Amino acid sequence: MKGISGEATMKRRILIAEDSSETREQLRTLLEAVGSFEVETTGDGKSALDALTKNHYSIFLTDLKMPQLDGMQLIEEIRKQRLAVTVIVMTGFGSIDKAVQAMRLGAYDFLPKPIDIDHLRLVIERALRERALQDEVAHLREQLGREFSFHDLLSKNPAMQKVFEMIQHVAATTTTVLIEGETGTGKELVARAIHEASSAHRSGPMVAINCAALPENLLESELFGHEKGAFTTAVSQRKGRFEMAEGGTLFLDEVGDIPASMQVKLLRVLQDRRFERVGGTTTIEADVRVIGATNRSLERLVKKSKFREDLFYRLNVVKIDLPPLRERLEDVPLLATTFASHFALPGEAPRPFAPAAMDALLHYPWPGNIRELENAIERACVTAKGPVLERDDLPEEILNPRKTSKITALDLSKPLGELLKEVTMGIEKQYILHALKKCHGNIGRCARHCGLSRRSISTKLTEYQIDKNRFKEK
Repeated sequence: MKGISGEATMKRRILIAEDSSETREQLRTLLEAVGSFEVETTGDGKSALDALTKNHYSIFLTDLKMPQLDGMQLIEEIRKQRLAVTVIVMTGFGSIDKAVQAMRLGAYDFLPKPIDIDHLRLVIERALRERALQDEVAHLREQLGREFSFHDLLSKNPAMQKVFEMIQHVAATTTTVLIEGETGTGKELVARAIHEASSAHRSGPMVAINCAALPENLLESELFGHEKGAFTTAVSQRKGRFEMAEGGTLFLDEVGDIPASMQVKLLRVLQDRRFERVGGTTTIEADVRVIGATNRSLERLVKKSKFREDLFYRLNVVKIDLPPLRERLEDVPLLATTFASHFALPGEAPRPFAPAAMDALLHYPWPGNIRELENAIERACVTAKGPVLERDDLPEEILNPRKTSKITALDLSKPLGELLKEVTMGIEKQYILHALKKCHGNIGRCARHCGLSRRSISTKLTEYQIDKNRFKEK
């Protein structure tokens, strides 16, 4: 009989819970013979739970019928206490339905009695490989808490580490900050990290507004507030976001979509640090740090005369560029395991990723960036049936991404930056086409799916010459 190899070459501990002393000793003898294990045994559920809470075991081999605590109750307790052990259930032929139920509760596999030692060996081999993966995930989480995290930001990418350093430097000032990055790269998280690390403004609130989500007349009122009677629906005085953010931070998301007339008014506030409510005459001081964010290049918009140059320079005092996820793929395992932990059911240990699933995540271009990754992991956690997130638990578009460009079709004489831009635009166009098809041409739903404003989607439809009507239901 072959011994157990691979991860089991180092000593692993196995706990056996079985009320039959004869069966316990047979299993102990067989397992010690086929692998490098430290095998311990117990004859009842309460003793097994005590041992599991006090010691670390890689594998817990348990019968379902035991005195004091039965196997099902043990599995429930293991899940509630989030004990890091792989459970394999032993059961009589007439209790297979209960064994299946045990797997739904978190057991890794079940073995019908009498135990086939060769089958047991194979199950333990597989379980140990996945246990090693779970231990690696736990180790990664421990690292996240130390060297790869900054507030709610997670990364081991060198470019992102420089972003962390920039956040620390700028947090000590009251300087206006501009954050540029593709949709879903975590611009608001960076803004919040600056706010929370700030010595001058963290005691105040952080107030956010999406400048692309509101029409021009409402945007002015939202930013500066209004007096009673300023317009038809102004039935009472209302504070704007600048007043709400007093002593704190105002986050202007999609600042590149601010209409031209509003750009003038925003410029005045950034210059003079004062404003008036709509319909008012009283000047209000603005003790607020302003952080702007955009998924478009403001410098490019300035060159196209679509954004005021003087406002650009007021916003662009300190600029932070966020790299897209496809340029920091080393962060995918860190982010994915964190999201899997976040979306675990209450009382349930986070499920690890099978190697094939993680490989699929690493080979996907992520046009929707971190937001798309988070959505994919949430869906996988909701739909997965087993204790491990398998490749087939991932969304179909990640497993079979459309080919948006071919390297053979690229003009390699062009500068690298230009080629990357072409590929990125191709991915973005395909992503929007996919979203439009899924939303049957509905711009509002498409915008929510992509994490963009209606205005941004409309702009991109024009840019890519996409006819939304072709996707509408007939």
